[in-house]
Amino acid sequence: MSLIVVLYLPASLADPVKVSVVKTAEGYQLLRAGEPYVVKGAGFSQGDMSSLAKFGGNSIRTWHVEEDLEKGMALLDQAQALGITVSLCLNIARERHGFDYNDPEVVKKQFEQAKDAVQMYKDHPALLSWIIGNELNYDYRNPRVYDAVNDIALMIHDIDPYHPTTTTIAGWNEDLVGVIGTRAPALDFLSIQMYGDLINLPRYIKKAQFKGPYFVTEWGAVGHWEVGKTAWGAPIEATSSMKANNYRKSYEKVIASAPHQALGNYVFLWGQKQERTPTWYGMFLESGETTESIDVVARAWNGEWPANRSPGIKSVHLASRRGRDNIYLSPSKKYSAKVKAFDPDKDTLTYAWSIKPESDSVKHGGDFEQGIADLEGLFTASQTPKASFRAPSKTGAYRIYVYVYDGNGAAAHANIPFFVRAK
Repeated sequence: MSLIVVLYLPASLADPVKVSVVKTAEGYQLLRAGEPYVVKGAGFSQGDMSSLAKFGGNSIRTWHVEEDLEKGMALLDQAQALGITVSLCLNIARERHGFDYNDPEVVKKQFEQAKDAVQMYKDHPALLSWIIGNELNYDYRNPRVYDAVNDIALMIHDIDPYHPTTTTIAGWNEDLVGVIGTRAPALDFLSIQMYGDLINLPRYIKKAQFKGPYFVTEWGAVGHWEVGKTAWGAPIEATSSMKANNYRKSYEKVIASAPHQALGNYVFLWGQKQERTPTWYGMFLESGETTESIDVVARAWNGEWPANRSPGIKSVHLASRRGRDNIYLSPSKKYSAKVKAFDPDKDTLTYAWSIKPESDSVKHGGDFEQGIADLEGLFTASQTPKASFRAPSKTGAYRIYVYVYDGNGAAAHANIPFFVRAK
């Protein structure tokens, strides 16, 4: 009798998968293992990666590389098990955070750190591409940053012939694209990050006569810097339904309209984060529910809606006014707010209202913002479509939020800024 021993080989010990960008008669094509690869991607930092696969996604991008090898490999192994590829973003410093690209010693140290990271993860079969820094152009002045990017791209090509390289830019700037093309020609493609202005990208590309391949590595809700503001400077956030419509429009008119040049995209954000509000950019609520934006993206990926559709918002009013109406309330006075919601599946809806102080953050570029706690004791009715509450007693800027749940893991949301002042 013979003994058969079966050994489990972790994905991290398997052979790398060759990924390349090739020129074709029509433009460019992304190949993985020699076959055309269509990226159905999302930006992912934490949360439930399996939900991406559930809704039809096949790739994630990160904003940093784990220095802890065990944690980094665990992420890649999980992705591999789910059939998901990963574009890893190397931790390249931004000039706006104080990094000096005129200092050869710190630039060399950063190069070596990037090389160490590439050595750690280059052979993992889930790896798709290397992103060399995120939005290095944001508030930059020194073009030598792209000399450093080129040096890193050359290094990657030397030690990792299996994966292409890119760098991401915030917005579109024709002169910047020229600088990158001149100073960082070793990059395999460009990555562009745009939000409300994404709808104009085809026009910008045509005007610049840019013919190269690109990814859109962040896109989604209209940015808080792109919207109207109240008289006291609070940005007016769209409802979850309005956001879903913008995701749809962006995908159909930009992402899907240039298949031989726009080779991949990562929707923002497969998760939740605080950035001016806790709902502005995340496609999930902080409590884990999905929103209409996920429905729209899943339909784009799969050609059909998810089995359970998210509820939506028709309208929301505070004291019979809308967010753009510059709503002033009196301290401690009674008011009401009302939302009209719907559910495509006719699920029974439940409601939750809350009030938070307005964010006073002046951070930008996606830098970390601390969450803001709800104010307690203001509501006399907060679990119905119509909420009753007392305005905060302290003067200042606030925001009222409403969340609508379908009981099946999906939700809608809206908010209205207001200002408390004594008359």
